[in-house]
Amino acid sequence: MTTEHLESDSTPATTSADGEVLLRVTDLEKYFPITSGLFRRHVGDVKAVDGVSFDVRRGETLGLVGESGSGKSTIGRVVLQLHRATSGSVLFEGVELTETKGEVLRQIRPRMQMVFQDPHASLNPRMTVGSIIAEPLREHSVSRGTDRQFRVEELLSVVGLQPLHANRYPHEFSGGQRQRIGIARALALNPDFIVCDEPIAALDVSIQAQVVNLLKALQDEMGLTYLFISHDLSMIRHIADRVAVMYLGRFMELADVDVVYEAPLHPYTVALHSAVPVPDPMVESTRKRIILEGDIPSPSNPPPGCSFNTRCPIAQERCSSEVPEWREVEPGHWVSCHFAEQSASMLEAATGVSS
Repeated sequence: MTTEHLESDSTPATTSADGEVLLRVTDLEKYFPITSGLFRRHVGDVKAVDGVSFDVRRGETLGLVGESGSGKSTIGRVVLQLHRATSGSVLFEGVELTETKGEVLRQIRPRMQMVFQDPHASLNPRMTVGSIIAEPLREHSVSRGTDRQFRVEELLSVVGLQPLHANRYPHEFSGGQRQRIGIARALALNPDFIVCDEPIAALDVSIQAQVVNLLKALQDEMGLTYLFISHDLSMIRHIADRVAVMYLGRFMELADVDVVYEAPLHPYTVALHSAVPVPDPMVESTRKRIILEGDIPSPSNPPPGCSFNTRCPIAQERCSSEVPEWREVEPGHWVSCHFAEQSASMLEAATGVSS
């Protein structure tokens, strides 16, 4: 594998001096309007993202985990301006993307790319693989003729495919190969930042590790920065440097990957961990799980106070009336819970499960 030709003032609570901040998101909100009646009267909003702040440092992978419908993919799309934010700030190397339009935004887009969840739906079945990978090059007038063809073949080699595959169509490839084609397309314009929106969710388990290992190798060789979205906690631990846990449009916890997995403070994070099987029959047979009661509330009508209070095993009266502060309980460890410092003892008393 060679990458020889591939080189190329509001501060959120999570800013750190450990590295250069490439992307900074502050108080981000994305509401989708609900309309009703003949005149499409506005009757409410789906609060897909509800006041989220975080940053991504250059060269790192920030993992974003949570249940389906929690708003993870919406964050990725709003960051890339595929959806425009309802409010809040998205700074990419100091440029405010929420206020950027037209040609200025078009000049920034090559540096921010996306790998989509479904490799079957994200590739045009009427285009050859070569045309799919070359499309961003044509759109942004990068290289021509034989130079463009060489670039396509080079990208195919980088993601582990043969250059002769350029003349084939997507249906001739397996799911893992299609996702490699999607990754090659994302790399075509030498981006700095890539949103990986559950890139392994639609793949066989035997192929998932191959794709994740490819992403890690490309990051090491090309200095890429990832926002990696997934609901697979074990895979997030393998690839991420820091992890943000999301529930119903809000962040519950954010910290270094080892801290989130070994010393979580939010009851929701602990519940997610308790549901992950351990590959040791002796340990697995003695484990206790936190079974969350009920379903995740509707984002169009979230509960008052803490959004997790309707399912939290340690919820108190305060939780249903007061939104918890997004605060740093330890250096680099952020949590949104009134009882974060006491959560371990409260959980053990309530469920018999210790974090």
